[in-house]
Amino acid sequence: MRNSKFWKVIWVVLLAGFLSSCRDKNVDPATDTETNNWILEQMKYWYYWSDHITGTPDLAQKPDAFFNALLYKYDATARPDGDRFSWIQESAEELKASLSGETKTTGMHYKLVYYPTGSNNVIGVVLYTLPGSPAAKAGVKRGDIFTSVDNQKLTGDNYAKLLNAGGTLTYTFATLDDQAVVTEGTVKKEIVPVTYQEDPVHYDTTFQYGGNKVGYVVYQQFIPGPNGGDATLYDKKLETLFAKFKAANINSLILDLRYNPGGYVSSASTLASLIGKVTANDIFYYKEYNSKVTADLEKKYGKEYFFEKFASKTQNVGSQLSNLTILTSSRSASASELLINGLKPFMAVTLVGGKTVGKNVGSITISDEKAGIKWGLQPIVTKSFNGLRQSDYSVGFTPDFPATEGVKIYPYGDPHDPLLGEALFHIVGSRVVRKSAEAQRTSAQEPVEIQSTIENKAGGGNMFFDR
Repeated sequence: MRNSKFWKVIWVVLLAGFLSSCRDKNVDPATDTETNNWILEQMKYWYYWSDHITGTPDLAQKPDAFFNALLYKYDATARPDGDRFSWIQESAEELKASLSGETKTTGMHYKLVYYPTGSNNVIGVVLYTLPGSPAAKAGVKRGDIFTSVDNQKLTGDNYAKLLNAGGTLTYTFATLDDQAVVTEGTVKKEIVPVTYQEDPVHYDTTFQYGGNKVGYVVYQQFIPGPNGGDATLYDKKLETLFAKFKAANINSLILDLRYNPGGYVSSASTLASLIGKVTANDIFYYKEYNSKVTADLEKKYGKEYFFEKFASKTQNVGSQLSNLTILTSSRSASASELLINGLKPFMAVTLVGGKTVGKNVGSITISDEKAGIKWGLQPIVTKSFNGLRQSDYSVGFTPDFPATEGVKIYPYGDPHDPLLGEALFHIVGSRVVRKSAEAQRTSAQEPVEIQSTIENKAGGGNMFFDR
């Protein structure tokens, strides 16, 4: 891929002067002051809002506090153009692994809600489980709910402590009956977290309704390949899937990004190139850096460096599609939104679900373990625009047809799922199943969500920057 090659060259050009100061392979960990000086150096150069960094930073702070003090933080009134997304992580290796879908997990992604509405009781609703993970092996599946952890009932006061205890936890699973939690016959399952590599191409199927042949794919994170493995394995899996869709003569596509927090721009480009009604001369997106980085990159590579064209893919289904529908939620962000924005100039994109996050900026991963720096940085360094130079989604994309999934979660591919059912309705022109009670609820009636494990998934990285 062009980007990865450029970054290798950029590293040689921009940092050759620093290589002589790098320590030997076996180095002592950097002190906080050394780490902070390194953080400041990187941020002054790369940070999109580098012109807002204070001239007198307090180097005596701990690295995470120091990094956060440098940020041009978002404020709805004072800084509506500010930063909501940069972060620092104590382990650079863990940061890189998480951006490649490798984390320590039970394999159970869930959301927490107050239930019944208005109470202090909390339940966990399983959004999906990872194939072959401890949770999946224990029989946990999408739509299951749990009410207790280690024999303690979840409440608004204790859920954080119980679920963040770490190690092996015992979950008590219950059922829902007519919107009431039924605790009779509850099942307890002990689940041990492990290091797990997630495959983002999670589920796919096709539907046939009259003349409508609909391809459906659930894509959970923009990851080109597994950590430490084939760098493009998952991108190749997407290409194989779309070759299958093309051979099946689909004329509509539903892309499920409701739990996709983003990831690598290279994978977004791959997926967009498989979907779009585009040519290899069309621009997928433009990227804007701060003035210092822009000048350096333009001098070295010219203006062509600042845009990405669609790739020519034999598996492309764009010419076959009469409908493209993307399922979204408040968890759809970054590369998910980049994909939506990048396709809009070339085809109609229908959004079903919830309002997206509004991340029209991109980040890179910066680390320097050769100098004893253990921390990894994920600062915002670019702002993204589509081929028409549009980037007007900082507050998120509003769905064309709102839908919420509720507490009763249906299996992937089941038209009773409110988001999938709504998408099929607008493609087919009639209800393929009776609209469920969950789908008929308004967002005001939806149980209050406290948080979701999807929030812990890394979604900001598009490339690494190492010594």
